[in-house]
Amino acid sequence: MSDRLTTNLDDFHFACPLRVRYSEVDAQGVVFFAHYATYADVAITEYLRAIGFDYISHAGTTGIDFHLVKTLFEYAAPARVDEEIEVHVRVARIGRSSMTFRTAITHAGKADVLTAGELVWVYTDQSDHKSRPIPDDLAAMIRRRDGASLDA
Repeated sequence: MSDRLTTNLDDFHFACPLRVRYSEVDAQGVVFFAHYATYADVAITEYLRAIGFDYISHAGTTGIDFHLVKTLFEYAAPARVDEEIEVHVRVARIGRSSMTFRTAITHAGKADVLTAGELVWVYTDQSDHKSRPIPDDLAAMIRRRDGASLDA
């Protein structure tokens, strides 16, 4: 891993277990790169559920949702079909209208980081696609879970 996404699993307080399915591997027998983004998306949704934020209901009620504006993954080792993996998630930064998620994918129960990722979401009104401030209650939920790990 480069210095960009150096990963310390001690900074993560949430992990989502998954199993690599046959349809997710490529001709080389390893997970096709685009599926790591799907793994991150599933894990982030579960992270939000775990902190008590009803993401689906919130977006439906308010008309405000998140736009993904950046993804970055670094690959250190492959995951293969039928392997059990864990997608570790934390919020590394909360801005006025954006959040930066960090992910680390490991074999289940192990500290070997296969893939490290960074995803940036912007809180956006779906009627005009302009950014809005992240709600205080959501920021408080995240700080309770990841406060010690938030970048300064």
